[in-house]
Formats: sequence, C-alpha cells, structure tokens
Amino acid sequence: QVQLVESGGGLVQAGDSLRLSCAASGHTFSNYAMGWFRQAIGKEREFVAALTYNNRSTFYSTFVKGRFTISRDNAKNTLYLQMNSLKPEDTAVYYCAANPSRNTLTQDLSQYYYWGQGTQVTVSS
Repeated sequence: QVQLVESGGGLVQAGDSLRLSCAASGHTFSNYAMGWFRQAIGKEREFVAALTYNNRSTFYSTFVKGRFTISRDNAKNTLYLQMNSLKPEDTAVYYCAANPSRNTLTQDLSQYYYWGQGTQVTVSS
C-alpha cells in the first residue's frame, strides 16, 4: 500500500505560479506511475497530468499543457506539479494518485489505486 500526502496549495492571483508536492510512503514509490487530478466544486474529478515511474514519459490534459509540468524525485519519494500562468478556472482541489502499472500513462481514474487527501488551489481574478 502507498500513502500519499499533498501539499503546496493556496490562494494566488491569476498569472501566478504554484508548485504542488505529493509525498509518498509505504510501498516502493518507483514501482508506480503517478498522476495529478483535480476536482472543482460541483464538477467531476478530472485528469491533469501523468508520469511514468522513471520520469521519462508524460501525458497532459489539453487545458494544462504548456502551463503545468509534472515531475518526480524517486530518491525523495515525491511527486511534483509545477503550475504556471494560473487561471481562475484552475481553482480546484488537487489530488495525486498512484498507478501500479508503472509504465502506463492514463487519464482513467479507475487505474489509480491509491489517492491522497487533496490540497486546495484557489486562483483569484
């Protein structure tokens, strides 16, 4: 089992940047592909970005491509999401998740076995 804890959220203005972190513990972090998802009030949880176990391949949703960057440090058991040029529509709770198919990039929520509790990101206009 993998325990995931997100941090780094907060209140920022449009155009600002934030870096989210996701600290993993338990089973070997590098055995998992990782993903970021988000859920705004009244909306379904949606895919943001995914990354293979070895940091070599990434996959982004169209609405964050070019603004967000997913990365990981397996030595520190930590996943990151660098978010630049934030927009009010990026406001949501952001979740990290672990997929045991470590070389798979997918936006399918059901493929992710472990989830963090989320961190709130609020972008004001």
